[in-house]
Order: sequence, then structure tokens, then C-alpha cells
Amino acid sequence: MGKDSRNAFYFGDNLHVLREYVSDESIDLIYLDPPFNSNANYNLLFKSPDKKRWSDAQITTFEDTWRWGDLADAQFRETVHAGGKVGEVLSALRRILGENDMLAYLTMMTARLVELHRVLKPAGSLFLHCDQTASHYLKVVLDAVFGFDCFRSEVTWKRTHAHGNARRTFGCITDEIFFYAKSRGHVWNQPFRTLSREELDRKYPCQDPDGRRWQSVTLRNPSDRPNLKYSYTASNGITYQPHRNGWSCNEDRMRRYDREGRLHFPSRPDGALRLKMYEDDSPGERIQNLWDDIGPLSSHARERLGYPTQKPVALLERIIAAASNEGDLVLDPFCGCGTTLHAAQNLGRHWIGIDVAVQAMQVVGDRLRHAFPSVAYDVFGLPADADSAMWLAARDPFKFEEWACLRIGAMHSGRFRNDGGIDGSFYFLHGRDEASRGIVSVKAGRNLNPGMVRDLVGTLQRERQMTGDPSTIAVLITAHPPTSGMVDEARRVGRVETMAGDIPAVQILSVADLFGGRTIQVPLMLNTVTAAAIGRKKDRSAAYTDPREIFRQREILFTFSGTPAGLRHQQVLPERRSLRA
Repeated sequence: MGKDSRNAFYFGDNLHVLREYVSDESIDLIYLDPPFNSNANYNLLFKSPDKKRWSDAQITTFEDTWRWGDLADAQFRETVHAGGKVGEVLSALRRILGENDMLAYLTMMTARLVELHRVLKPAGSLFLHCDQTASHYLKVVLDAVFGFDCFRSEVTWKRTHAHGNARRTFGCITDEIFFYAKSRGHVWNQPFRTLSREELDRKYPCQDPDGRRWQSVTLRNPSDRPNLKYSYTASNGITYQPHRNGWSCNEDRMRRYDREGRLHFPSRPDGALRLKMYEDDSPGERIQNLWDDIGPLSSHARERLGYPTQKPVALLERIIAAASNEGDLVLDPFCGCGTTLHAAQNLGRHWIGIDVAVQAMQVVGDRLRHAFPSVAYDVFGLPADADSAMWLAARDPFKFEEWACLRIGAMHSGRFRNDGGIDGSFYFLHGRDEASRGIVSVKAGRNLNPGMVRDLVGTLQRERQMTGDPSTIAVLITAHPPTSGMVDEARRVGRVETMAGDIPAVQILSVADLFGGRTIQVPLMLNTVTAAAIGRKKDRSAAYTDPREIFRQREILFTFSGTPAGLRHQQVLPERRSLRA
């Protein structure tokens, strides 16, 4: 990558990000592993440092359940109104399926696939990873978006081992990966599989006097080629007649094969002339569309992060190496824990990742930071100053709650109601080998009072009693400055002794504090996410518009509820066309 290279991670609705920030024909390769409409909740696992006192945390990163409603209907009408084959296919699916959850899912996917096709370069490709839940419908949608003649392959990946819980059906152990190219001139680097010594001995059973191993392959053309039907007199003095379809090469190449000793002469006079294919000339075995050589991530795999639906890096490296070149730009609009970004960095590609989960930001950031401290990338969609944080608190208190936990290095509880008064938590060392827990409460509203601190103190006492840890502390994060009464209530709780001195048992941090340099007072916070990634420098390509030049950190990218994504922020956004210039 060049010195001006640039990578980017967007936090927000990928449809909105694609429409407003990713330029036409700017992306070389797209991989997407979207929700499968499996009606499952996917959780991110955070391991605790002491399972005797604290259980591992399960945080719901997304619910793979889609519902037909006003928002889905509005998106459907927008897509159909645009016309073309895409609108026709979506209308046909509505007639076939009716207005139900599957149609809501397909409507969501269709709108995004249209945008993904727009941002692909003419030589670009798209790989869509899915399972049997909706794969048959998604392929029809892809045919409409790309054109059926742009379909290249349907890869079947063996994602797991045999299931013993299948009842009255066959166990599902594979996923599908649809490969579409935007044009016939798409980038393609043929991948090969390296064979084992045992496989090589079986494939190349013959041996020359000098020890070179080879196999005998046909010289017959697979199709009828009249211009290649010639008689050939070989160096052994025998004249050989062509196969019915003709030879697989012209006479000049045949003579070169003969001079190089690569012709395999038959033992019988009526035998067919064949070609020697040497083991040391072969790069391996061409990868076919059944991938059973990349296994699933085991529970002990070093790259495993506990993230839902995490794929092996090797799987993404195969796709990226085959369909892009070094320095190309790779996009993953559902990037989750960042496996695509990891693989792209490994292979010297630039990348753009998009995800709607705050926890994805924490996982990806930790993954890159720990494994590759020098990696450089921009993050868009999270507050970068106090004004934008206050804007988020007023607009979406729940997302503010998630962001606030992330900002101080804590993990969000994954719940917004019935959370027992705990919005997030973290761990810290209070002694050389002793860990304690911190609990977090977040208040996004303007109305603050000392009763909120007293409630948090009650929760703190309960936690100390349940875990038997008197060193547990509590942190209250507020969007607006706390009242003097709140500060007094926090001070009355006292302090906790640690190896680095005593610290307040209850600490209050406002948004102004967070952006003024203050943070939690603890000796050493423990990392809650493991890491595995690689990184280089940023990509300054014109693939996307820098939101900082448009929003100045105020109107950020959230598009979670309300009107369709394309209709939001109209009072502050420039015309969409200018963003793609």
C-alpha cells in the first residue's frame, strides 16, 4: 500500500452509508455475510477473569428476525418504483410469498444489493455468503441486479461437522457463497490447492530416469476443432493421427512438446499420443466450487473472538486473493468482528467496513490494535466531540448508552430494559493477582437528581454481596453535568483500597468530562476481547466521502428507526449526487 493509503470503518446503517458516502464504481471486491433470516438472536461472548464470581457475558449483537411493517413496505415501494428487472422480481416475490417476514428480509437485501452493484468497479466482483434459509430467493434477486449472465459460481463451503440433532431430514453442514462479476473482464487469479505428498504420488505415478514425476494426460481437444486435425510424425518416426475432435494444440506447440521430451508415446501402435504433465510444473490442484478443506473455527482456535457467525480468515483470504489484486479496495457492509478486514490487510488490500452494532466497533478496534499496533484507519459514525455526543443522547438514548460504555472501555450489557440497573461492566486489577468488577449506569436525559446515585449505590451493594467482592465500584455516566447533590451522594459512599492507592467507590463522568480527558479511576483495566488481525496504513482513494467534511461531527450516521434511511437528515445533508463526485 502506498503512503497515502486509507482504510475506513463506518458505524451505522449500511444502506445509508452506501448511498451517501461510497462513490460509484469505486470498489474492487465486495464480500458480504448478511443475516440469513434465521429467526435467531446472535450473541457476543465476553469472558470474565474469574468464573467463580462472574459469569461470561452474552451480549446480543443483532436479532436475525425481520418483520413486515411500514418501514419494509416503504422500502419495497421505493425499490419497485425505481423500475427495471429488480422491481419486477421484487413484485413477483410479493405475489408468491405475500406480505410476510421473508419478503421484509428480501426487500432489505434487494435495496442493499442494488447499491453494492452501483459501487463496484467494472472489473469488480461480489461474493454473497448465505445458507439454505433464503439462498434460492437471493440468487433470483442477484440475477436481477447483476444479470444472470454475470453469475460465475455457487461455492458450497463445509462450515461444520456432522450434526447429530437432525430429525426427519438431512443435517445442514454447508453454506452457500454466490459469486457474481460485474463484467466478463473481472479480476481473476486462479487459486490452487497444494497437494500432500501422498496425493502427489497418486496423481503423478510415472517417473523419468532423472527422477521427475509426471502423469499422462490426453491431447484430445474437448470440442470439435477442424483446424487442429492434422497428422503428426513424432521424433520416434511414427505418424499419429488426430483424435476425432482434433488435437488440443497446434502443430508448432506439438513440435515443442516433442523437442522437450514431453510427449508420452503409446506402447501399442494404435494407441493415442499423450502429453506428460510434470509435478514440478503444476502449481497444485485448481480449486473447485466445493470447499471442504477450510474447516470451521474450533472453540480453541487462536483467531476465535466469540463473535456470532465468525468465519475463518483462511476463507476470506481465498476469496480476496482470487478476485482482487494487491492495493485493491475491499468492502464488507456487514463486517461484524472484522474477519474480512483482517484478511484484506494480510493480503495488502485496502478496506472499508460497515456495521450497525456498537460492539462490532469494540471487537474490530481491539482486534486491530492488539495484533497490529501500526494499523491506521478512520472511524466514522461515533461522536468525536461533546456536541455530537449530546446530539446522540437526545436523538437515540439507547445508542448513546452503548457508545458511553464503549467510550470508557466497558462492555454494554446488551439490554435496554430489565437490566437490573447495570448498563455495562468492566474489570480491573485492585491487587497484584486480584481482579474486581466495575458496574456502569448511563443517563442520557436532562433531568438528573441525587436519587439516581442512591439507586446506583443500592445496585453496587447488591453486587458486592452477590460476588463477595467489597472492591466492586460503580460509574455513572451522564450526558449533562451532574448536580451538586449527586456529587455529594457519590462522595458519601467512600473509597476503595487498591494496589495503586484508594479510588472513589462511586464515580460520575459527564460527556464534558469524557471529552475533557477524564476517565475511570482504576489501576489497570482488563481487556475483555481477544485480538487477531493485521494492518497497514490508510487508503486515500476517492471511494468514499469523508463525513467530517460534511457533518463536522454533529449529524452522524445513525439510521435505526423512523423514516427510510435515504430520507433522513435532509435538513443538513447536501444533495446526494455531490457526495459521490
